[in-house]
Amino acid sequence: MSRLVELDATGPRKLDESDLDPEKGDIAVCQCGLSEEFPFCDGSHSCTETEDADTCYRYVEDEMSQQLQTVVRIVYEDGTTEAID
Repeated sequence: MSRLVELDATGPRKLDESDLDPEKGDIAVCQCGLSEEFPFCDGSHSCTETEDADTCYRYVEDEMSQQLQTVVRIVYEDGTTEAID
Protein backbone atom coordinates (compact mmCIF):
# COMPACT_ATOMS: atom_id res chain seq x y z
CA MET A 1 0.00 0.00 0.00
CA SER A 2 1.08 3.56 -0.46
CA ARG A 3 -0.42 6.80 0.73
CA LEU A 4 -0.31 10.40 -0.50
CA VAL A 5 0.47 12.67 2.43
CA GLU A 6 0.44 16.46 2.41
CA LEU A 7 3.07 18.07 4.61
CA ASP A 8 3.93 21.73 5.03
CA ALA A 9 7.11 21.62 7.12
CA THR A 10 10.25 22.99 5.48
CA GLY A 11 12.84 21.33 7.70
CA PRO A 12 13.50 18.45 10.06
CA ARG A 13 12.17 18.11 13.58
CA LYS A 14 14.93 17.28 16.04
CA LEU A 15 13.83 15.20 19.00
CA ASP A 16 15.31 15.60 22.46
CA GLU A 17 14.55 14.54 26.04
CA SER A 18 11.72 17.08 26.36
CA ASP A 19 9.85 15.08 23.70
CA LEU A 20 9.60 12.05 25.99
CA ASP A 21 6.07 11.26 27.07
CA PRO A 22 6.09 11.35 30.90
CA GLU A 23 3.53 8.53 31.05
CA LYS A 24 4.84 6.29 28.27
CA GLY A 25 8.52 7.22 28.47
CA ASP A 26 9.06 6.79 24.76
CA ILE A 27 9.07 8.78 21.55
CA ALA A 28 6.93 7.31 18.79
CA VAL A 29 7.50 8.98 15.43
CA CYS A 30 4.66 8.87 12.88
CA GLN A 31 5.44 6.84 9.78
CA CYS A 32 1.96 6.87 8.21
CA GLY A 33 1.62 10.66 7.83
CA LEU A 34 -1.85 10.77 9.37
CA SER A 35 -1.09 11.82 12.95
CA GLU A 36 -2.73 14.98 14.30
CA GLU A 37 0.41 15.35 16.44
CA PHE A 38 2.86 14.85 13.56
CA PRO A 39 5.78 14.12 13.72
CA PHE A 40 4.67 12.15 16.77
CA CYS A 41 2.44 9.09 16.52
CA ASP A 42 -1.07 9.46 17.96
CA GLY A 43 -2.41 6.05 16.89
CA SER A 44 -4.01 7.31 13.66
CA HIS A 45 -2.31 4.47 11.79
CA SER A 46 -5.01 2.13 13.11
CA CYS A 47 -7.30 3.35 10.29
CA THR A 48 -4.84 1.95 7.73
CA GLU A 49 -5.34 -1.67 8.80
CA THR A 50 -7.84 -2.34 6.00
CA GLU A 51 -5.72 -0.83 3.22
CA ASP A 52 -4.93 -3.13 0.31
CA ALA A 53 -1.20 -3.61 -0.29
CA ASP A 54 -1.51 -2.88 -4.04
CA THR A 55 -3.55 0.34 -3.77
CA CYS A 56 -2.50 3.97 -3.29
CA TYR A 57 -4.70 5.98 -0.92
CA ARG A 58 -5.28 9.58 0.12
CA TYR A 59 -7.00 10.55 3.34
CA VAL A 60 -9.09 13.72 2.99
CA GLU A 61 -10.53 15.47 6.03
CA ASP A 62 -13.87 17.19 6.05
CA GLU A 63 -15.68 18.82 8.98
CA MET A 64 -16.83 15.52 10.44
CA SER A 65 -14.28 12.81 9.59
CA GLN A 66 -11.45 11.53 7.45
CA GLN A 67 -12.52 10.14 4.09
CA LEU A 68 -10.43 7.44 2.40
CA GLN A 69 -10.00 7.88 -1.35
CA THR A 70 -8.28 5.59 -3.85
CA VAL A 71 -5.68 7.34 -6.02
CA VAL A 72 -5.72 6.23 -9.67
CA ARG A 73 -3.47 8.88 -11.21
CA ILE A 74 -1.66 12.07 -10.32
CA VAL A 75 -1.93 15.15 -12.54
CA TYR A 76 0.94 17.61 -12.28
CA GLU A 77 0.78 21.36 -12.85
CA ASP A 78 2.48 21.05 -16.24
CA GLY A 79 -0.30 18.69 -17.40
CA THR A 80 1.68 15.48 -17.25
CA THR A 81 0.09 12.55 -15.46
CA GLU A 82 1.34 9.54 -13.57
CA ALA A 83 -0.73 6.38 -13.33
CA ILE A 84 -0.70 4.69 -9.95
CA ASP A 85 -0.42 0.94 -10.34
